[in-house]
Amino acid sequence: MIKWLAAILGYMYFRFPGAILGFIIGSLLDNYIRSSGGIFSSLFGEQKQRVSPGDFELNLLSLCSIVIKADGHVSQTELDYVRSYFVQAYGKERANATFRTFNEVVKSRQVSAANVARYLAARTRYPTRLQIIHFLFGIAQADGRVSDAEADVIKDIAGYLQIGHRDFESIKAMFFKKTDSAYTILEIDKSATDDEVKKAFRKMAKKYHPDKLGHMDEAYRKGAEEKFRKVQEAYDEIKKEREGYK
Repeated sequence: MIKWLAAILGYMYFRFPGAILGFIIGSLLDNYIRSSGGIFSSLFGEQKQRVSPGDFELNLLSLCSIVIKADGHVSQTELDYVRSYFVQAYGKERANATFRTFNEVVKSRQVSAANVARYLAARTRYPTRLQIIHFLFGIAQADGRVSDAEADVIKDIAGYLQIGHRDFESIKAMFFKKTDSAYTILEIDKSATDDEVKKAFRKMAKKYHPDKLGHMDEAYRKGAEEKFRKVQEAYDEIKKEREGYK
């Protein structure tokens, strides 16, 4: 499109030589815009790289292996949890192919949480990264409890994924039951007013709504539904607690 406009403008000012030059320059601009994701992406700098499905799966599996080995004990229950997720998300044949590639290429090397997570941070949307952290906590809890070592590793990964501190603590609180867990999930202090609690609930429900992951596979959407349900439960718990004081 731009190459023809440039050719016309070149012809208007410099006749045929200008048309030829305009066509060449316009073709270069067309190719640049096409490769960078469109004219609006070029103008506003939204040229974020995307990760291919295969790369995403391998990098996610790498993070899974880091969490599984975090406490020095490889739990079969945690391994089964990961395999079940991959089969559910991608089908048995594709999941097996991913695990084979992982065993051949990735597992034989020293996996760097920083490198893997930073790679994904540059190529995935924030809601997707939140779901990754939720999934990693799910793996850690598969054997009955999340160890301190596993929680620390997931915290490091969250940092590399550029997850905000309060968002990380919110997801972590869904797996660690404490007195103020409900407030942490809603990302508010226990001193928050009733109106502030309602406002926080609406904000968190919107953030964790399954529609945010409409572009992801079914297994990820189920994870989003679980976070959404935890937010609702936290809100109900706070309401019940406060009604009991009245």
